[in-house]
Amino acid sequence: MWIGVAISAVLLWYALKGLHLPEVWEHLRTARYGWLAPGVLVYFFGVWARTWRWHYMLRPFKSVSLWRLFPVVCIGYAGNNIYPARAGEVIRSYVLKQTEGIAMSGSLATVLVERIFDGLVMLMFVFIALPFAENIPSVYRVWVVAFSLLFGIALVLFVLVAAYPQIARRAYDVFERYLIPARFRPQLGGMVDRFLFGLSSLNNRRDVFMIFVTSIIIWLAETMKYWFVMHAFDFEVSFMVLMLMNGIVNLFTTLPAAPGYIGTFDAPGIKVLEIVGGVNGEVAAAYTLVLHAALWLPITLLGVWYFYRHRLHWSDFQRAEEAALEE
Repeated sequence: MWIGVAISAVLLWYALKGLHLPEVWEHLRTARYGWLAPGVLVYFFGVWARTWRWHYMLRPFKSVSLWRLFPVVCIGYAGNNIYPARAGEVIRSYVLKQTEGIAMSGSLATVLVERIFDGLVMLMFVFIALPFAENIPSVYRVWVVAFSLLFGIALVLFVLVAAYPQIARRAYDVFERYLIPARFRPQLGGMVDRFLFGLSSLNNRRDVFMIFVTSIIIWLAETMKYWFVMHAFDFEVSFMVLMLMNGIVNLFTTLPAAPGYIGTFDAPGIKVLEIVGGVNGEVAAAYTLVLHAALWLPITLLGVWYFYRHRLHWSDFQRAEEAALEE
């Protein structure tokens, strides 16, 4: 957590250094905030698409209606925004187990698959937009190449494990025999079996295609929110620049950070607009801060409301961690 706070502080300093903060405040004060309304609507369409994707991936366990699954997704978003280390991913699997009886190890496998596809789509956005951004700093290009290798290797590994679960299970058996104490083997073996079952959506090419297409829709919807919020300020860049900004920003948010992705969202967002879009630094800072708040606040408020509606308590975050380890 403290490493994340330090990274956030450094990136915030980097993003805001050299800016005339009274001018940033003036742009914040005079923004046309009515444009946030359509942005929020299109963003929640993306959340609904994310719910459908998870519904699709959970089918091997149980068919959960979208109406029952949507609150769980919102609770997960709120957890990610409030707690460090994406704790919301664990709490949504915990809530799903409480409400639908789906094992956490299985649903967490689907969450990992979601993250891999999200990362691949972000990289696709960046690669599509890079030809329109010749002056992008080399550090961002290195970052993109590194993440391309990371997510590519992860996807290949997960697809192979899903395609050959028996080989993966035998490999785990060898690992278990020599490295896992006997008293832990039954519990861990059951978790591995449920995890492998959670990857079954990668067994079918049609399923993989549907997950990929849905992921594109999700992130295009979020980029549309970037576009709507842009109209609240006095600048204009192409949709490609916003795709590039969305891709790079979300790759940076995989770094450890303070809760709410403070700094890891703002610094790369401001710099992409400045360097690639040619936007005035003060305007870019005001836009990025408002965009960050517009992405963070509505889904967090809705998730917290659903959290209390499900009669959960903040101590459930700790119980979720314990349940994931003990299942």
